[in-house]
Amino acid sequence: MIWIPDIVLYNNADGEFAVTHMTKAHLFSTGTVHWVPPAIYKSSCSIDVTFFPFDQQNCKMKFGSWTYDKAKIDLEQMEQTVDLKDYWESGEWAIINATGTYNTKKYDCCAEIYPDVTYYFVIRRLPLFYTINLIIPCLLISCLTVLVFYLPSDCGEKITLCISVLLSLTVFLLLITEIIPSTSLVIPLIGEYLLFTMIFVTLSIVITVFVLNVHHRSPSTHNMPQWVRAAFLGCVPRWLLMNRPLPPLELHEPLDLKLRASYHWLETNMDAEKREDEEEEEDRWMSSSPMGVLRSHGGLHQGASGPEAEAQLQKGGLLLSPRMQKALEGVHYIADHLRSEDADCSVKEDWKYVAMVIDRIFLWLFIIVCFLGTVGLFLPPFLAGMI
Repeated sequence: MIWIPDIVLYNNADGEFAVTHMTKAHLFSTGTVHWVPPAIYKSSCSIDVTFFPFDQQNCKMKFGSWTYDKAKIDLEQMEQTVDLKDYWESGEWAIINATGTYNTKKYDCCAEIYPDVTYYFVIRRLPLFYTINLIIPCLLISCLTVLVFYLPSDCGEKITLCISVLLSLTVFLLLITEIIPSTSLVIPLIGEYLLFTMIFVTLSIVITVFVLNVHHRSPSTHNMPQWVRAAFLGCVPRWLLMNRPLPPLELHEPLDLKLRASYHWLETNMDAEKREDEEEEEDRWMSSSPMGVLRSHGGLHQGASGPEAEAQLQKGGLLLSPRMQKALEGVHYIADHLRSEDADCSVKEDWKYVAMVIDRIFLWLFIIVCFLGTVGLFLPPFLAGMI
């Protein structure tokens, strides 16, 4: 019968302190007993996930007698380092260093000194799996968020892209919940980046709604303040290297040609019956007017139209027929309508350009923030020597 010392693992995690598998011992003539039983130990380790998935952990395994002090059982350290020749490499962790130390400790309860041998394991997490499945998708989602501000507002898909990115990020977070360590002591580095990306996407939706509101403003709903015109149409575009194209000089028909075409349309598109009635009315007016004879040789200055033509006719003593008066009124209405449309179109284009400038501001701002966020993800573990 061989006496077995009660050497146990102090920080045991499964509750099995004793060696369960008994093997034969080697007994030498000198009285030395050599017994090497196989055993699997499960120990607890305090994990610091601050730099997850680029974290490095320092775990220890403390072996010693549970009941006997140094006077009865003393331990001796065989080697300074752990023999790793039979170590089976893990796909998630890599052992950086493994050393052992001999220690003695006096507890408050007892006067005796208790020896122990403690082994320290420095292990580093292999980040390839988390880089492929966590970091790269987050980077791509951040890039899609930046592209929202490069998408033109006229296409009508800015909000759709924002919501699609937000939904993809939400589904992504649901899938990786069990991959990220669940702890409330510290926020893991990848958790901070995911939270940063979520805030990033949410802000892009809010800003996009504001940009679309500015883009679709018109003179009938909003008046452009002078400071907006001075800032977003003058100063800010120069800082952003934006050059607004100048309006073309002679790409459109002159207004008098439009008015002549409109008058011709009025003349040629009246109903036949209405035209006959107006001709009869004009004949009666001409027969009763003493100035009717002036119709044949009365003329206008070339190039006169609208109120100027009417003023010339009235100044020359010529009276306009009802048909001519209706035509001039129609031409005046069309001219006023065209001028109003041109003014409204100019103001709308100004609002669209303001929205484009705001988009460009947030495009550069989000690019800078995305770059700084990415650098902030890799820089702390790099400075700590974990990458």
